[in-house]
Amino acid sequence: MKIIYAEVITIGDEILYGQITDTNTQWMSENLDQIGIKTLRKTSIGDDKSEILNILKESLERVDIVLITGGLGPTKDDITKTTLADFFDDSLVINSQAESFIKDFFEKRGRPFTELNRQQAAIPSKCTYLHNATGTAPGMWFNKDGKIIVSMPGVPVEMKYLMTNEVIPRLKAQFELPEIVHKVIRTIGLGESFLAEKIENWEDNLPSHIKLAYLPNFGQVKLRLTGIGNDREILKNEIEVEVEKLVLLIEQFIYSTENEEIEEAIGNILKHRNETVSVAESCTGGYLSHLFTSIAGSSAYFMGGVVSYSNEAKMEVLKVKQETLTKFGAVSEQTIIEMAEGVRKLLGTTYGIATSGIAGPDGGTPEKPVGTVWIAVSNEQQTITKKLQLGKIRMVNIQYSAKAALDFLRILTKGK
Repeated sequence: MKIIYAEVITIGDEILYGQITDTNTQWMSENLDQIGIKTLRKTSIGDDKSEILNILKESLERVDIVLITGGLGPTKDDITKTTLADFFDDSLVINSQAESFIKDFFEKRGRPFTELNRQQAAIPSKCTYLHNATGTAPGMWFNKDGKIIVSMPGVPVEMKYLMTNEVIPRLKAQFELPEIVHKVIRTIGLGESFLAEKIENWEDNLPSHIKLAYLPNFGQVKLRLTGIGNDREILKNEIEVEVEKLVLLIEQFIYSTENEEIEEAIGNILKHRNETVSVAESCTGGYLSHLFTSIAGSSAYFMGGVVSYSNEAKMEVLKVKQETLTKFGAVSEQTIIEMAEGVRKLLGTTYGIATSGIAGPDGGTPEKPVGTVWIAVSNEQQTITKKLQLGKIRMVNIQYSAKAALDFLRILTKGK
């Protein structure tokens, strides 16, 4: 079956200037994928007629569907409608259905219906009017030699309404669409290149209609399998067979084959075992607690945390010995052990996690450079530790350390 390709174009100087965040393209691509349409390219351009005309011409040469958002307002800087009329050698005409809706829209709100408002109902005569029940800018559907061009407002709620109620149903009727099935395997503790080496032979022998993508982020790598075909159930079964082969190769690095982050996967383990955890944070400054509490229902297993940023807090709250801090320093294996054991005893939990390090960008020494981080996980039987040597970007170090600590907890729970 032929793969149907789409291109998403966002129009507006405000996007290029960074004055607003483009959330439309991500949402549109995700929803196109769900109906079997593959987004080939995303492009952002300003309110420039020549640029819009050029990108339309280029897009129609490489894709089947062009989806445009933005530039449909009533002011002079919004030029998408007039540019589309020129592209199709057409002229704008008042659409009676759009005019009636817009007039009613303003009258219900006690506002005058001006000529400028009326011009919102002017659309190219060759397009199909798409009703926008959430705003005053109509959507426009063009069919050019079997290829589809759709123009929608850039306001997210209006775009989503048109996509859901007008565009997607029409695309499904217009094209014979393949099935696209994704499966994400979530790994942690092994870098992308090392992971690729371990699964190289498996990857090389994947069926031609199943592709693999690597998605790394903060010590984690998501492995996304994507299958394209005619039968969804057959695709899902084929992908599950490949996942079973993959698990045999890297099981110790996989924390989930479901749609969940490491903090949720750990939470599920703790809930299932009726176990609890507490945290003592120094360099992560509460970020690890944030990850735990970002999961609904985490109060069942997360009992609390201590942000012991100063040595005084470490000693007074967590009972870290002064001689330990004096002899070894706050960023040391000896201190991190006492922090993890201290918070576990303080809050009476099954596990205690601790982090201490030099997040940066300064504060390092030749012996302990910026990016030096110690993490520990403790239970009644043992306390395990690990030293990380990270970079100089503070927030990256904080986030990476917190994720590494969660993985360390995962490792200890597996070893029970």
